[in-house]
Amino acid sequence: MQPPPFSALRYGHRVASTKKLFAALTRRGPHRVLRGDLAFAGLSGVVYTPESGLNLSGVAFGHDWLAGADRYAATLEHLASWGIVAAAPNTETGLAPSVLNLAFDLGAALDIIAGVRLGPGKISVNPAKLGVVGHGFGGSAAVFAAAGMADGLKAAVAVFPTVSSPAAEQPAAGLRVPGMILTTPDQATSIRSNAASLSKAWRQATLRTVAKAEPGGLVEGFRLTRVVGLPAADRRTQKVVRALLTGYLLNMLTGDKTYKDFSDPEVTLPKTVAPDPEAPPITPEDKVVALLKG
Repeated sequence: MQPPPFSALRYGHRVASTKKLFAALTRRGPHRVLRGDLAFAGLSGVVYTPESGLNLSGVAFGHDWLAGADRYAATLEHLASWGIVAAAPNTETGLAPSVLNLAFDLGAALDIIAGVRLGPGKISVNPAKLGVVGHGFGGSAAVFAAAGMADGLKAAVAVFPTVSSPAAEQPAAGLRVPGMILTTPDQATSIRSNAASLSKAWRQATLRTVAKAEPGGLVEGFRLTRVVGLPAADRRTQKVVRALLTGYLLNMLTGDKTYKDFSDPEVTLPKTVAPDPEAPPITPEDKVVALLKG
């Protein structure tokens, strides 16, 4: 039997290595974590940091509809355990939130963490290593925030983004910031999701489809929205999203090439589904039909 070519061996090693990295990223990182309050700077919200470290990377995290910053405590703590300072405004939590106001607050959170020493003074964030992340409604807010401070960001991430008013597709079309958009197979026909249209508008973003994920499952604990039939917390979704998000940010914000596959659009990462180039585009009519069937 002929041995496999060297390129095949190298590819196999790369896949195995990425799987190991992904598995490691599903667990807490090596850093002890501190929790602080953004109120000291006049903004309602929280910040999670590694116990110490200078010139760290940092992100602002936008919450979903009817889910405050406290509903992402474990995700924020996870990022901090891997060396990423994570701040989350606890604003726009009512029934009719403003996506523009939340976007402004995401920018304000980044200004805070990059402008002052954090914790006991042993923690600082490098202004050249900043990113913005959002889930659901917060995903669209993250796009608006990125558009408002494009020159000051290394990356932006929209996790299972949902439609907003005004629509996030317009600022996305002008974004030069690299990004990642996470979606699920079911979101392609969801009338609430704007992941596909955001991906089409935002040329610098990579769209990744997370297999067997619940779009609302990243929120921790009980949600009032569960009463009206929206998903509850889902540990599998949380585990996979945290790994994909952490790997992406470690590469994009810190330049750590160990995690380069997590930002490579040509690589199909663990627990994700490769895009089907033959799949027909989803139309608004398809979404209406899916809604009626559901």
